[in-house]
Amino acid sequence: MEFDFLPNLPKSDLDDRQFQDLVDECILRIPRYCPEWTNYNPSDPGITLIELFAWLTDQMLLRFNQVPRRHYVAFLELLGVRLQAPNPAKTDITFYLSASLPESYTIPAGTQVATVRTETEAAIVFSTDRPLVMGTPSIRHLLGARTAETVPQVLRDRFVGTWTLRPDGEWEGQSLSLFEEQPEIGNCFYLVFDPDDPLEGNTIALCVKGEAATSTGIDPERPPRRWEAWNGLYWESILREENDDLTEGFSFSELTRKGGNPLSGADVILHLPKHWPVTHFVTYAGRWLRCVYTLPDGDRPGYIRSPRIVGLSTRSIGGTVEATQCSLVENEILGESNGQPGQTFQLQGTPVLPRDDRERILVTPPNGIPQLWEEVSDFSNSGAEDLHYTIDSLDGTVQFGPLIRSSGSLPSQTDFRRSLQGMPNQRPDGRHRGTQNNSASDRRAQFLERQYGAVPPRGSLIQMAAYRTGGGERGNVQQNTIRIVKTAVPYVASATNPRPARHGSNAETLEEAAMRVPRMLRTRDRAVTVEDFETLAIKGGQGAIARAMCLSPRNGEQGGIVRLVLVPHTNTDSIERGEGIDPERLLLTPEVQQQVLDYLDERRLLGVQVLCTQPEYVGVGVQTEVALEAEYKHPSAQQQILAEVQQALYRFLNPLTGGPEGTGWPFGRPLYSSDIVTLLQKITGVRYLGTVQLFELRHGDRGWVRSLPREPQIDPGPLGLICSWRNDRLRSGHAVGVI
Repeated sequence: MEFDFLPNLPKSDLDDRQFQDLVDECILRIPRYCPEWTNYNPSDPGITLIELFAWLTDQMLLRFNQVPRRHYVAFLELLGVRLQAPNPAKTDITFYLSASLPESYTIPAGTQVATVRTETEAAIVFSTDRPLVMGTPSIRHLLGARTAETVPQVLRDRFVGTWTLRPDGEWEGQSLSLFEEQPEIGNCFYLVFDPDDPLEGNTIALCVKGEAATSTGIDPERPPRRWEAWNGLYWESILREENDDLTEGFSFSELTRKGGNPLSGADVILHLPKHWPVTHFVTYAGRWLRCVYTLPDGDRPGYIRSPRIVGLSTRSIGGTVEATQCSLVENEILGESNGQPGQTFQLQGTPVLPRDDRERILVTPPNGIPQLWEEVSDFSNSGAEDLHYTIDSLDGTVQFGPLIRSSGSLPSQTDFRRSLQGMPNQRPDGRHRGTQNNSASDRRAQFLERQYGAVPPRGSLIQMAAYRTGGGERGNVQQNTIRIVKTAVPYVASATNPRPARHGSNAETLEEAAMRVPRMLRTRDRAVTVEDFETLAIKGGQGAIARAMCLSPRNGEQGGIVRLVLVPHTNTDSIERGEGIDPERLLLTPEVQQQVLDYLDERRLLGVQVLCTQPEYVGVGVQTEVALEAEYKHPSAQQQILAEVQQALYRFLNPLTGGPEGTGWPFGRPLYSSDIVTLLQKITGVRYLGTVQLFELRHGDRGWVRSLPREPQIDPGPLGLICSWRNDRLRSGHAVGVI
């Protein structure tokens, strides 16, 4: 490996002789050792041999004068630097029950789900992080309001006097309008659930029974309403897809078209927040959700009259829980202790993810009580009686405390061995040492030795109670790809991940560690300068953050505010397949954002406020015509060159691998047409390029929309990054289509 980042300081050579110096020195020695040799011309074979061996010696001196690269690695080891283990990807897993249950049901923590195994790729396993409790939802109140306020102020109970609650939990009664008789934008109704039901993260089916042949006047494919739940901070959207609303905005259009009866009911599938607290609004207490009449899209019609219902009930059909890409290994036997200090054992599964409280070493002495030992990062503060051990997360090596002997113990050990062998050992006064003095020498040797951490007694059984293995970029899978339930869980019919897995990263390489250590030594684990905040933000992400940038204060912004822009890690393997990165993978999750803030909060100066955000991503479309060399003008070559062009563009216009340096598109750097020309002309077979047009893609409510071409550049702004991900088709001949 090359360490080109090392400072170019003056170096003193151990041997400063050059090639010509070696040749001259050998020629000067000829008269002494070979006086008969008188021809010193370059044509003489002897001079040729001298030059040959001088060149070989010069090469050896060149290597001799260089500090070996392994010395730098040894220096990193002296600092206690270890390669960071891969970071596991995280996502949410939604479980669906085979049938609604009459009482609460729990899916235990550690339930394993996986992607589908193929001929070329092994299944990627995820494990749930906590238990998922699915309750039995019960509706307490149906409340109406004229406007959708963040904190409801005026509410009207719609159940009182007209509806009754049946023993099976269903509300029924006279025909009831959900909005005002003449609906207006902002009309809404609230459903308040029993606070004693554990419903956080549950997926519920809200069964709505309506009047037959009741026209509401809306477009049933895109009804103007939204479903929300109060998560303690804001109203969170809980309708995942439009297809989950089988009532189609309470119009029952599809149900009626298929010959169904709205009086039998249709379901609205709602995914409740993972944090759904009990809240008091006005005089009502419970868990709240609502449906709001919103402004219709474009020229689509709104409600001409309020939808009416005659029955309402709910049931739990599943739930959503966080999951991490890992596999749990329990009760693994590592071996038997030999009673020696510094002994090591090997875990079978690698790499090892960060351990929690129950993932510890269990040592069972012979005829003794099992002991739980404690993991430490190193033995510098461990005493001889401390039950400590270390684990290398990357290679799974378990090590117990070493015995360190100082250099002063060597004489006493020599004297002691000399006496054991019966060899004379005189004192300075001429007298021989005796047994008593040998014991003193032994005590002296023990005094000059120190045990760091306890040693398991000989014959002790070493067992790892539990640990998790996994991690890497391969865990950043697409949405709806985790479908196999590996753990046998009753009543679970299926599972899926509603959003892509994020923040998985590979293990740190030696080159990355060599670049990290100078920054670590410079920051010294405190955030003061701009570089300190950027370095510690990446470190605080524990592998989830790929890049960080500290922005200058905005105009009018008070001092003491540090604004960080963070780019998360994601899988870039799709680039080699001619595909881009899904923009959803570049979103910064609140969990990682809070993790970075908590890490920086312990290292910032007093009075400094840290704000974390994600960049404003700007998509780019590239359109050009590529002329090929004559020998490449056949279909197979055109397809191959098109694939190379796609890979080059996806790799170059990318927040993680893009830019001129290949380390990610620089923050705020404009994209010029000349950049594309320079990039594509490096591809074999490309003769010249036609006009290069750049299209800006902005993300809106309807996805990524292409704007008119801008010449000569696209300027993403101060927070912008460039990325591309779309490929349409070839236009004609050997022209490259829109990418």
